Amino acid sequence: MNFDQQLSMALRRRGMTDAQLAEVDETARSRGQRMMDAVLHLRYLPEADLSQIVAELLGMRFRPRLDVEEMEVELTLNLRVTFCKDQLILPMRRRDRHIEVAIADPFNLEPLDSIQLFLGAPVEPVVVPEQELLDAINKVFDRRAAAIDVLDEMDEEKVVNVDGGIDELEFDIIDTDDEAPIIRLVNAIMAQAVKERASDIHIEPFERYLAVRFRVDGVLNEIAQPSKRLHAAVSSRIKVMAGLDIAEKRIPQDGRIKLKVAGRDIDIRLSTLPTSFGERLVMRLLDKTAVLKDLSHIGMGAWVLEQVNDIITKPHGILLVTGPTGSGKTTTLYACLAKINSPVRNIITVEDPVEYQLPGIGQTQVNAKVGLTFAAGLRSILRQDPDVVMVGEIRDKETAEIAIQASLTGHMVFSTLHTNDAAGAVTRLVDMGVEPFLVASSVVGIMAQRLVRTLCKDCRQQVVPLESELSQVGYTRERFLSETNGYVYQAVGCQECRDTGYRGRTGIYELLVVDDDIRPLIMENRDSGTIKKTAIRKGMYTLRDDGARKVMAGDTTFAEILRVTQDDLLDLE
Repeated sequence: MNFDQQLSMALRRRGMTDAQLAEVDETARSRGQRMMDAVLHLRYLPEADLSQIVAELLGMRFRPRLDVEEMEVELTLNLRVTFCKDQLILPMRRRDRHIEVAIADPFNLEPLDSIQLFLGAPVEPVVVPEQELLDAINKVFDRRAAAIDVLDEMDEEKVVNVDGGIDELEFDIIDTDDEAPIIRLVNAIMAQAVKERASDIHIEPFERYLAVRFRVDGVLNEIAQPSKRLHAAVSSRIKVMAGLDIAEKRIPQDGRIKLKVAGRDIDIRLSTLPTSFGERLVMRLLDKTAVLKDLSHIGMGAWVLEQVNDIITKPHGILLVTGPTGSGKTTTLYACLAKINSPVRNIITVEDPVEYQLPGIGQTQVNAKVGLTFAAGLRSILRQDPDVVMVGEIRDKETAEIAIQASLTGHMVFSTLHTNDAAGAVTRLVDMGVEPFLVASSVVGIMAQRLVRTLCKDCRQQVVPLESELSQVGYTRERFLSETNGYVYQAVGCQECRDTGYRGRTGIYELLVVDDDIRPLIMENRDSGTIKKTAIRKGMYTLRDDGARKVMAGDTTFAEILRVTQDDLLDLE
């Protein structure tokens, strides 16, 4: 009995029907594939399940998950990452007198022989799902190329000043074997930032040292202090990657870098600023391959989610999302667009910059150098017969008035404003010079939001809250005991969260629905406090209220809520 026959019997035992197996055979013949490849192509079994079946039939060990912390990185020191990725193979650790080697294809024996010859020891293959193995390869080589290793190897004679230039990196920076220490250092910093989910990289020169800091989950953390003497070379290398003038150090410059890190397309916006100790560089990282979040996965409560779904499906009006920079406004708008995107709707956006590519949606990027501002872009978009329009931000009276006219002529408009709360958006539009009656007749909803860090599930600890903590978020002890099990969680810190106690972020929301009670207040040009209090009486949850619910659910802490909602607390005092 050959292997395909054994596999066919095993698949039948797993519940596949004769008709499905016949389709697998036909697909394998027509595509010139192996039977196991045809099963994956037809998606009759998850990759991990099929890999386990194949491993059992061949008498090999199978592991569905790999723990990179258990691996001996030194086994890969003389291997190229491209070899491991192409051959889907990774030496893991020494066990007794042999070396465990992870493989995705147990029939590909040639690289196993190469590894055995190269390492000078017998190898034991362990079958691992392909995607799990690729992730492990990226992590292992990322660790190997960590910035601290580069700094340890670097000395005065090796420092180079880069004066070559490239506009865009088409290769993966983890795959490069460039021996220039500065290039390796910059690549390692960027790779480490992507690995740690950093949104920004700060490289700041001071009198005696150079500080490298990452912003992770909204909080800056210092990760290294390279020697000050490296600053000029590091600055030049990064400016070359962004296509900037390395000789000009007296004025601020802005540029963009496109590169691959661990197989992910990363778009970097670079800003330089002269300081008394040298140029300060800040890079904003945008992961082009990041999965677009669904509205139900960004932390909205049931009531807010229901109201938002109702607003975004209206035929016309304006939905405004407000909050400070970095509060997730664009992500929320993208989730709204993805929710209503369909072939029967013409959706067009004008953004600065286009952060994520949305299939089926026309996206335009602002370019002030050629006169393509938000107002000019919006004016042109309205001649493209749109149903839904997204404007990245309303910054001036002209943009606001065009957006309002668009909503009044039958378009649904999404946009953002920089205000502290939802009611403040009304007064901000009026301050811009928009007539209150136009605001009242066009705006259908305003949502303020913030991002709070979520607790690390591996190390959070139960704690009974203090009376002062409960009172700060509007809870009494009686209400707290009636709604919870009598405890909340506090941040502790472990290796998984880099001792911060937090991992990831979620949103807290305040949705102001402009209805028949709110609209007259806007037309009367009442202050934002009056509008907010009226909305609260009608059942609106404030940012503080939504944050408190997430504390009680064990998602975050009192300290996080108080950190991001200080304005909200002051407004209600």
